[in-house]
Amino acid sequence: MRKEKRILLLEDRRRIAEMYADGEQVTDIAITIGVNRCTIYRELSRGYTGTMDRNGRPGYDHDLAQKNLHPRWKRAAQTTQ
Repeated sequence: MRKEKRILLLEDRRRIAEMYADGEQVTDIAITIGVNRCTIYRELSRGYTGTMDRNGRPGYDHDLAQKNLHPRWKRAAQTTQ
């Protein structure tokens, strides 16, 4: 059974950034946030800083990810906050 589609809010992105910086695995982040791990991978690429983090993984910035949202998704995310 498919999960209901869910828009990530800035609060979710902050939590992702916190967990990712702490070295959590993508699967664990996805379970905590309540989305598929593919959603987390897309989110990490959306917020990629172009540098490596202290864990040796591609850097992630939640503000950059929020800024890089498609305009239609931005409106939807703003209305649900």
